[in-house]
Amino acid sequence: MGKSKSKKVSEFTLEGRFLNFILEDGYKLKYLRVASAEGEYWIKPCKELRQQELQLIPGDWVQVLGERKLDLKTGKLKLKAAQVTRTTPQAPENAVSPKVAPSKKKTSILVCQKSSCMKRGGTGVCQALQATLSDRGLENEVAIKGTGCLKQCKAGPNIVMPDKTRYSRIQAAEIPEVIDRHFTTSCENVPEAELEPVSLNATEQLISAN
Repeated sequence: MGKSKSKKVSEFTLEGRFLNFILEDGYKLKYLRVASAEGEYWIKPCKELRQQELQLIPGDWVQVLGERKLDLKTGKLKLKAAQVTRTTPQAPENAVSPKVAPSKKKTSILVCQKSSCMKRGGTGVCQALQATLSDRGLENEVAIKGTGCLKQCKAGPNIVMPDKTRYSRIQAAEIPEVIDRHFTTSCENVPEAELEPVSLNATEQLISAN
């Protein structure tokens, strides 16, 4: 009975930006990293969520519902998610929306989110895409979009560029080279020799109409 009094259990609702998955043994989903206005949280998904293969991309705004357990003796807080949904950040009630010119429609890089691709390094590829687009100043022009199976499971990870070029067996270290190839406006100051095609592990092919 003394043990139960040392822990306080309650429900929680958290909104924030999804950072990445924390994996165990290289492929088992262990935690979700979410950054909110209060700080960064590592949230353990319940069994049902782990079986759903959550399709989230770093940068997604999410709402997490679940159970929080606070150890009153140590102050350690554990969060367990029962539900995770994409959402949009809420503006303050009295905030006035600034008038901005219509933005150009973003082009999308598709990233397979199925478990076979994730186990082969898909999470690292997503993180590399996010970091490279940010470094090149392309985060407002190019979106990273999670997608279902691209029918090349044994050749994962798989990504598809806006011009329909597919890269299979792509590795995180190859992402900067791929981005520079497809978005030449970000490479105007890069010597031409550095943009010559190199031997990648990835294979390129056009996606069929189906």
